[in-house]
Amino acid sequence: MNEYADYAGDPREVPPRHLVSLSRTDALRLLGGVSLGRIVFTHQALPAVRPVNHCLDGDDVIVSLHDGTTLASLTAPAEGPGLVVAYEADAIDPETHLGWSVVVTGYARPVTHPDELDHYRSVLRPWVAGAMQHALRIQPDLVTGFRLTDQFPTGRPAPFEGTPTTAAATPPRA
Repeated sequence: MNEYADYAGDPREVPPRHLVSLSRTDALRLLGGVSLGRIVFTHQALPAVRPVNHCLDGDDVIVSLHDGTTLASLTAPAEGPGLVVAYEADAIDPETHLGWSVVVTGYARPVTHPDELDHYRSVLRPWVAGAMQHALRIQPDLVTGFRLTDQFPTGRPAPFEGTPTTAAATPPRA
């Protein structure tokens, strides 16, 4: 009897999945293939989470901000590296439970140079009404990620089927 035998009768049941760790390079590549994620920050001494648009600039995560939002009111101290935040994005299929998740933890500072802001306005496509007024640059100190796969871990990541960006991130098995 194998671990999948119990799941053959009910199509709503999904067999157990396995976690395969991603390298920093693969995690950032996957993160760069999607445009929506969640930023985790401290608001009034409590953790807060907001969905936001992003793009990558090298390894840095650039997040769009709008006037009047809690995030737009955050300011980094004048001295020091910035605000500690986490940023998470994923692509996990709700039916098959296959996919990936990436978390970037680091310091965030507002983007203040007008040319950089103009560039990010042209790259980022806000998912809410209104033009992007501000941007936040997250410089990652820690990048972690994993794939959820139906293959037993063999030391080599399984090819991911799903979105084109994730399929291109992992070379096919020989």
